[in-house]
Amino acid sequence: MTMFDTVAAFETTLASLPAADADARAAAALRQGELTKPPGSLGRLEDIALFLAGWQGRAIPRLDRVRAVVFAGNHGVVARGVSAFPASVTAQMVGNFERGGAAINALAKAVGLELVVVPIALDAPTADFTEGPAMSEAECLAALQAGAAVVEPGLDLLVLGEMGIGNSTAAAALCARSFGGGGAAWVGPGTGVDGDGLARKIAAVDAGLAVHAGAPATAFETLRRVGGRETAAIAGAVLAARIAGVPVVLDGFICCAAIAPLVASAPDIVAHCIAGHRSAEPGHRRVLRQFALEPLLCLDMRLGEGSGAALAAGIIRAAVAVHAEMATFAEAGVSTG
Repeated sequence: MTMFDTVAAFETTLASLPAADADARAAAALRQGELTKPPGSLGRLEDIALFLAGWQGRAIPRLDRVRAVVFAGNHGVVARGVSAFPASVTAQMVGNFERGGAAINALAKAVGLELVVVPIALDAPTADFTEGPAMSEAECLAALQAGAAVVEPGLDLLVLGEMGIGNSTAAAALCARSFGGGGAAWVGPGTGVDGDGLARKIAAVDAGLAVHAGAPATAFETLRRVGGRETAAIAGAVLAARIAGVPVVLDGFICCAAIAPLVASAPDIVAHCIAGHRSAEPGHRRVLRQFALEPLLCLDMRLGEGSGAALAAGIIRAAVAVHAEMATFAEAGVSTG
């Protein structure tokens, strides 16, 4: 099925977001009240179980099939000297993912995730967004659809990540165009640049904002003008997951920035999302505040690849385990008072 074959289809979908299953969540809450523990004593683990119950539509949620997806894309803005690494590293890291040698491979294995890597036109970087739109309408729609395509029937949870040299600059531009503020408010070190590199990143973001200042401030136009193929794919995956009732775990700054244009247009888009962690990239704290999401983990990670989200999936598995496997007071023969 082609979900985003036109801009109108994308916009219509974003404007018609389904809600969680209130009855399933209520049934899960009833079960929580009967488990052998004081009410609320498992803290956020209890909240996670209720969240999953509502989006999966069952009182006892399952995590039988959890898919982690790393989208990869290249960026024309790299020519501005905004990264400590050349654009060729994107394809090299995709090869590393495919051979099983990256952090996300180890983490996915550790917490039982099916890992899918989706490189998108790595030999055709986006255009430099300081000079014009990063993508044509057709290119942006294709990237959105590449994201939607990973949301297959039977998924219980979707864990999202990315790889793309230069994409922290695009992420800063996406956030700035979505929520306001210039480059200085959103730009961080990314791959490790400082000094002159930071100044080039800020200048690139500000130049991009100026070039596109007169363009429509819609989610689609922001994605295509200053985003990248991998960030548009993340946006497509998040939106498709919402329609399919699949809860999502977001990774760091770039992953969250990918849906910033969607949040600016439809704030409820994050209702089926969990912030897996808060990264060390400065803009991530700010964008999470815009989303009103509290991260599960804060471990000063800034790798990308979906690494923080994958680690958080282990916590989510624990939440499901205690919700599903604990005995009720009646089953255990434990007095309630």
